[in-house]
Amino acid sequence: MKQLTKAEEDIMQILWNLGEANVASIVNEFPEPKPANNTVSTIVRILESKNFVTYRKEGRGHIYIPKVQKNEYSNQSINKLVDGYFQGSFKSMVSFFMKKNEISVKEMEAILNEINKKN
Repeated sequence: MKQLTKAEEDIMQILWNLGEANVASIVNEFPEPKPANNTVSTIVRILESKNFVTYRKEGRGHIYIPKVQKNEYSNQSINKLVDGYFQGSFKSMVSFFMKKNEISVKEMEAILNEINKKN
């Protein structure tokens, strides 16, 4: 799976939240100053070429639908981060974020409880 640029990821976040949308609806979700419709349209077509979105015709326009699920992209991105910066060690990554973000014991216990729920 290809990595997304920041602009592509911003649009995918909107599509994941909306489920499906036309260009005008995507633009409407951006904070001010909103990007131009042509800009968003171009990025959506790039996302289509990367197989991240598909579309259906509706009237004279298109409704864009995510082909890649958010959790699928998140997993791939996290794995790339871990492999690229932490030599594939999730333990090293967690340790790094604990030190840098000064996670409290209470917060760490909450994280461990979440992990234990999933196992």
